[in-house]
Amino acid sequence: MKQAVMVEPGRIEYRDVEKPAPGADSVLVRIRRIGICGSDIHVYHGKHPYTSYPVVQGHEISGVIDEIGSRSTGFEKGQAVTFLPQISCGRCYPCTHGMYHICNSLRVMGFQVNGAAQEFFPVPKNLIVPLPDSMSPEQGAMVEPTAVAVHALRRSGDIKGKTVLVLGAGPIGNLVAQCAHGLGASSVMITDLSDFRLQIARDCGIEHTVLAGRQNLDEAISKIFGENRSDLIMECVGAQSTISDAVSSARKGSTIVVVGVFGEKPVVDVGLIQDRELSLVGTLMYQRKDYEKAIDLISKNHINVDKLITDKYPFTKYSDAYSYIDGAKDKAMKIMITLD
Repeated sequence: MKQAVMVEPGRIEYRDVEKPAPGADSVLVRIRRIGICGSDIHVYHGKHPYTSYPVVQGHEISGVIDEIGSRSTGFEKGQAVTFLPQISCGRCYPCTHGMYHICNSLRVMGFQVNGAAQEFFPVPKNLIVPLPDSMSPEQGAMVEPTAVAVHALRRSGDIKGKTVLVLGAGPIGNLVAQCAHGLGASSVMITDLSDFRLQIARDCGIEHTVLAGRQNLDEAISKIFGENRSDLIMECVGAQSTISDAVSSARKGSTIVVVGVFGEKPVVDVGLIQDRELSLVGTLMYQRKDYEKAIDLISKNHINVDKLITDKYPFTKYSDAYSYIDGAKDKAMKIMITLD
């Protein structure tokens, strides 16, 4: 079978390797779609702090079961699936207290261990998540980033009836905004420097958009949400400017969830956090229940993931996909790699 190996930053080689066999407690998945995310792009540019080379990428996937291990009951050949890409130890404090997604020894497929950028990929049965028959392969590969959004919102508690400000309209920010609607927020506003991304947000049903740099954020917050401003702010960029905006525009007693991945350490006005009794909350990954909620939201059309897919590339053109992302900049939202 073919396997795409990133041998060094910016260089992908294709190798012919033996088709793997599933272990007794695993299933073999025939990969159909692979989504490229921001963290993958960091790896491509050699800027991911926790990834070494060579590495096989691929953690946003959909596929079908090709073979079933002898002790992996409850699955069917040809069944549509995705999987949780987390390998946890099961013994540390987080693992033994229901937080396996932040295991002290967490390894993520495509980063610390090889991922699914190959034709067939063996997956432990406990990580497999079945997909509805009605879900397209593209939608199946969008479950993982949607689960990121679901978990990020869950970190702030029940958001029903709350007003939500999302800073950043890239794929994750868009999904956070859509999921906020889908989970019952009363009103959602999203900001970005790119009107292209804001138009996609509007196409996805996000009614309030702010073009950062041209529209005043404080004025927009007051106009849309009123004097009580936003209950919840989701920072989905990972930049100094947006975390500063989040803290400075936050209403007293409100919550800021840090979703964006910061390449450089930001300066945060802790004085304002203390004075306004703000809750600053981190979010990393997801749990199975977040995958299940993501599948529910997508399959019931409560969110639109298809609008986020701006291009597709065949598996043999993996490098071309990265070149396109570099050249298109904000015009590239979610890029899919296809294997059939």
